[in-house]
Amino acid sequence: MTIDEVLALLHATRKKNLTPMQELVLRQAWKGQTYTGMAQEFHYDADYLKKAAAHLWHSLCELFEVPITKSNFRTTLEERSLTPEQKRVAIEFDRAIAQTRALEFPSGPVALNSPFYVARPEIEELIYTEISKPGSVTRIKAPSQMGKTSLMLRVLERVSRGSDRLVRVDFNQADNNTFDRLDRFLRWFCLAVGRQLQLPPRLEMYWDEEIGSKISCTLYFQGYLLEKISDPLVLVLHEVDRVFEYPAIASEFLPLLRSWYEEAKQVEIWQQLRLVVVHNTDIYIPLKLNQSPFNVGLPIQLPEFTASQVQDLADRHGLNWLESDRTEQLINMVGGHPYLVRLALYWLGRQEFTLEQLLKAAPTLAGIYRDRLRHLFTTLKKYPELEIALQQVVADPEGVALKPVVAYKLESMGLIRLDGNRCVPSCELYRLYFSEQLPSEESSVYRLQELEQENQELKLLCGTDHLTELVNRRGFDGKLDLIWQQSKEEKAPLSLILSDIDFFRIYNKTRGHKAGDECLCQVAGAICQEIHRPSDVVARYGGEEFAVLLPNTDAAGASYIAENIRRSVKALGIEREYQIGFPASTITVSLGVVSTIPGKKQSTDDLIQAAEEALHQSKQQGRDRVTLNSNLTPHRS
Repeated sequence: MTIDEVLALLHATRKKNLTPMQELVLRQAWKGQTYTGMAQEFHYDADYLKKAAAHLWHSLCELFEVPITKSNFRTTLEERSLTPEQKRVAIEFDRAIAQTRALEFPSGPVALNSPFYVARPEIEELIYTEISKPGSVTRIKAPSQMGKTSLMLRVLERVSRGSDRLVRVDFNQADNNTFDRLDRFLRWFCLAVGRQLQLPPRLEMYWDEEIGSKISCTLYFQGYLLEKISDPLVLVLHEVDRVFEYPAIASEFLPLLRSWYEEAKQVEIWQQLRLVVVHNTDIYIPLKLNQSPFNVGLPIQLPEFTASQVQDLADRHGLNWLESDRTEQLINMVGGHPYLVRLALYWLGRQEFTLEQLLKAAPTLAGIYRDRLRHLFTTLKKYPELEIALQQVVADPEGVALKPVVAYKLESMGLIRLDGNRCVPSCELYRLYFSEQLPSEESSVYRLQELEQENQELKLLCGTDHLTELVNRRGFDGKLDLIWQQSKEEKAPLSLILSDIDFFRIYNKTRGHKAGDECLCQVAGAICQEIHRPSDVVARYGGEEFAVLLPNTDAAGASYIAENIRRSVKALGIEREYQIGFPASTITVSLGVVSTIPGKKQSTDDLIQAAEEALHQSKQQGRDRVTLNSNLTPHRS
């Protein structure tokens, strides 16, 4: 018999499940590991493990009616097979347990008290061991729906039972405008950690603009947060992929974390900090990342479920698969992907389909996986190079060799796995679906050539202004159409700022065109200093007018940026000699702001008109100000 069969029989005869620690002891003993080795590797006391194991050996002796100790555990049982009666007992126990459970639809993390969580004891122990080390960094990464959050909840629950202080920062809880500036982001980060430690904010004592926000943040942690707590701090950074979406922030924040990791090697107080970083690898695709942006510490890559884990999970759903090949059939279709497996078992447990019906419809849009398949297909269509590469993979039963970067991205999406240097579909579900949905290789190559030609034409249209080197009006119009359509599809907010240099024509006339050109370039530079994301567009909209297009930015965030632009231009101190009842003696700008979620009843013309109206109001009300036009009501499609 196998160790999994031994564990299943123990579960049944004891009338209750083994604890994770008991299961760990049995699995490691089966491998021949000593108690001392277990204690060192998994952070337990060796004597405690011996006492726990003594009860297990006693239970096994009674169960199999032969003397069993740690030394003869495997040799005694591996030669045996479960008797028909023992198989019946295990099956009936699993069925009885399953009948008392309400099936759970797999959505989001698996609750701590859920009977449908599949334990990964070795990985859980590895993580817990790592975070017990001074100054450690642990990185939990995987494609979406692989169980990262569910695993993390178990690790954190165990940490919370110890003496370590535990803080969890979820970056999805941060407002969009938190990511506008590094200083603002790091202040939010410090306050979020301090509040969970129940420490009063002391930012004003440690923040110094002269030395910069990164050093200020470091001093706040070292001189205040870590100094005030006597126990180690386990700091879990969840949904870090949200930070990746803001390259200007990520390029500063991630090296800062890396510097703390290095500091722990020589500064004792930093050894109190143990970082756990959790993120999806899917984010590498839209951000065009060719490698993980954070490469320090222990990487934890979550594996798929094994056949025995799938069998165990099927038992928990009340499915009698022990004496059939149904577990193998399901794995042949979806592999061991946790979400794909759980979704199938949920519907089978409800007896909505037979396994044969489910598998037949699985790779079609009529099957239970249609939402996930549609999402993956939509993502691929945005990246023709990846689309063509996957088409090659699913068409070749032997697998194909891809460019390392392309293979890395497809693997990050969970679509392929590497077999040596060759890439093969990660499961039959994807091979069947994408074989039907993706065009032939010839048409894909032709389409890629078309897209490249269209891209070149778009570059010609979206030229730059020769003076300021910003996007010109024609280029802005093209980018606006593209971003408008993308925002409509994603139902995401889109904001536009229009700005006009106050009384510029008089300045140009009195100071001369050369001075006027210099003024335009300085104002353009001041605007660009307040724009930090690559997705944002800054354009010279007209003679002295500038436009800023801000995707994924609401009205509050756009108004904040507009006000910063106004202050930055004024701070340039470009003097002018004329006075027209206007108090400012330097060049200023007036700005109009509008924000909406593009809908069917709106167009880009509506957005521009609303921004122009807001700009006109700023001029009428005295100039050198920001006006938000809130009359453009968001219409969801």
